[in-house]
Amino acid sequence: MQTLENSGHDALMVVISRPETELAPFETDGCSGGLSDAWKRAAGRFPEFAESHQSTPPWEDCCVTHDRAYHNAAAAPDAASSFDARLMADQTLQACVIATGEARADIVAETYDVTPENVTEAYDTIASAMFFAVRLGGMPCSGLPWRWGYGYPRCTVLTGAFD
Repeated sequence: MQTLENSGHDALMVVISRPETELAPFETDGCSGGLSDAWKRAAGRFPEFAESHQSTPPWEDCCVTHDRAYHNAAAAPDAASSFDARLMADQTLQACVIATGEARADIVAETYDVTPENVTEAYDTIASAMFFAVRLGGMPCSGLPWRWGYGYPRCTVLTGAFD
């Protein structure tokens, strides 16, 4: 994975090092990929869903923390540190979602008449899916709005910055 990503981290560091580069103010959409938006729509349409599961994903704070790291590339000073920081941010997101499941296991198990182990297994699956999604879709200089370093001007591995 690092070999695939290295050119993106190198290009991002070039953009960051330019004197004219400014970091945009922090913004978050909660959990990217439409997850928070879909959850909010479901909660608005089905009050019993919101009552059991809140009006935002229970792990949304995990996503916002993850977005903070992604926004400024975790203030990494070089491409190798940037790769390591991104991996750490993604692993932290995964661990946070798992911890959220563990904290909610008893109440969700009671609501759905399943075992707490079933709930933690479901959260583990969600956390793994989120981890793989951000590893694949969050590479630097990908042009995607949720990319690593999204607070900096967009860049491409071929031509440098394009914003």
